[in-house]
Amino acid sequence: MAAKRNTVTTQIPETPPEGTSLALDTRLSRHVESVIPKKRQEALKWYGWGYNDSQFYGQQGIICFKGDKYPLSGCELPNFTKWVRSKFDLDVDHNNAYPQLPPTYPKPVQNAPFLNELRGCTKVDHSQEGVDRLVRSHGQTLNDIYSLWHNKFERIPDLVVWPRCHDEVVQLVQLAHKHNVMLLPFGGGTSVSGAVSCPQKEQRMICVLDTSQMNRMLWLNRENLTVCFESGIVGQDLERVLREQHLTVGHEPDSYEFSTLGGWVATRASGMKKNVYGNIEDLVVRVRMVTPTGTLERECSAPRVSCGPDFNHIILGSEGTLGVITEVVLKVRPLPPVQRYGSLVFPDFEQGVLFMREVARRRCQPASVRLMDNEQFLFGQALKPEKSWLASCLDAIKQRYVTVWKGIDLTHICAATLLFEGEQKDVQRQEAIIYEIAARYKGFPAGGQNGERGYLFTFVIAYIRDFALHQGIVAESFETSVPWDRCSMLCRCVKQRVVSECARHNISHYTISARVTQTYDAGACVYFYFGFRYLNIPNPVEVFEAIEHSAREEILTCGGSLSHHHGVGKIRSHWYRNAVTETGSALYSAAKKHLDPRNIFAAGNLLPAQLEKPTQNSTEAATATATALKAKL
Repeated sequence: MAAKRNTVTTQIPETPPEGTSLALDTRLSRHVESVIPKKRQEALKWYGWGYNDSQFYGQQGIICFKGDKYPLSGCELPNFTKWVRSKFDLDVDHNNAYPQLPPTYPKPVQNAPFLNELRGCTKVDHSQEGVDRLVRSHGQTLNDIYSLWHNKFERIPDLVVWPRCHDEVVQLVQLAHKHNVMLLPFGGGTSVSGAVSCPQKEQRMICVLDTSQMNRMLWLNRENLTVCFESGIVGQDLERVLREQHLTVGHEPDSYEFSTLGGWVATRASGMKKNVYGNIEDLVVRVRMVTPTGTLERECSAPRVSCGPDFNHIILGSEGTLGVITEVVLKVRPLPPVQRYGSLVFPDFEQGVLFMREVARRRCQPASVRLMDNEQFLFGQALKPEKSWLASCLDAIKQRYVTVWKGIDLTHICAATLLFEGEQKDVQRQEAIIYEIAARYKGFPAGGQNGERGYLFTFVIAYIRDFALHQGIVAESFETSVPWDRCSMLCRCVKQRVVSECARHNISHYTISARVTQTYDAGACVYFYFGFRYLNIPNPVEVFEAIEHSAREEILTCGGSLSHHHGVGKIRSHWYRNAVTETGSALYSAAKKHLDPRNIFAAGNLLPAQLEKPTQNSTEAATATATALKAKL
């Protein structure tokens, strides 16, 4: 059942807002009852990923899963238990305790003039309760969660505020700028780049601006197929509201259940169905962002304009460093009448990559096509619940068919999951093309059920990281994008680099795997999953980050990008200047100092070294910026 939340009743205007079509259907404008309550810890784990009632756990030596929101609900997983034992030499310990909320919290830094004006001149709800501050002090990096478990945060927010609309955000930003209070925009808290983690050395008051109460659908235009939402709406809430109108945005990142629209824009997010609907930059028509020097937005919602640089792209990927995203106009599409899953098996990863390349070359991608290497394939098979005797026999027959009649080695086999969406005849045509291309590369169909499981298990797999940490294993994913001619090589080299780094750190029990998740004309997105058991390692997260750092160096050496969709945040800021050149970083810094001259959006993302200490006079800061830029030029 969806968690209850407090809502504020606001009169919806009967006439269309200025600049919108008369076809605007204002009757559909409404508040959304979110699955995530205002007190998010009532529904979500304070110490990890996902819902309070959903998790992997050990019972009599067997790994199980509980939680009624996912396909594995109530299942015992003996095959997964065997996989964990063989991979990590580990027997599940069900006696380990999960962390408890700390008895005390860091004392909040107080800015009395700001608090007095906040309380006396605005109606913005706010809290300084320790638990409210703690659950908004972090994202979902391994470092974040490990620090939570061991109560290592020196600095957490001093205040949480819940604005309810664009105008209240304007008030807050103006107050923070006036009183030199740091603002940290917070949406779903799903960042895996350190972007929403509090800067630990910040001495000013830190105010987290929680956008969760800004989740209205402001308007829907059926003729233009556009919709305007406030930025705090969560992905699953957004889609639920649109599906009631037989529409969809189609943006489905792995974090779709908990991440917000504003977070998608701020990180240039990508979804699993981008082949049909596009990435977030393809879906956005118009964005509003509040900065200390004013609101940045495009004047009209025309489909394309040629008016100099597109300032939407200043906002996209800004990672909370320039302002607060408040409203977003998106494209919508009618719900597809047919949704069909499929899967393919290939003799090895290289053949699978060639298949993916050909599909991209012919631009015939289904809504989603994702290729797993052998390690991930075996991991996915291990996650299947225990089957009946008959089902086990059928599996044995299928395995014999693959290994004997098809001549495929199970130690190299890999698989692709497929999702087709659209009109019946279009889906049938697309299926025929995809299976014909697969046959060229020795691939063959493996059934829709496997494809559906692979797609839906994406949401379950996110819970494994916390269970692994509970059992003494540190694990995390990292991603990149890479040109096609370097895709297979990059995957091989990165995995080899991780193997050599594990040997250097005397780590003998680990896993490293890869999958190709997105395809483009010129290249692909590649995900890596890495984890190890930390026996006799006093600082396992430091070791993990050192190995991941080496892996990222290998990615860049092989021609991969700094990030495909996770963003830069703090953990990849080391490479940002090289990624965009000195000229690019200077341009970003100039925009930052113009929009935020007192550096109140001091998240420390992208270019932390470039951010100067806040000045008392914003005009002086802007003048200094202009002088420094002229000197560079």
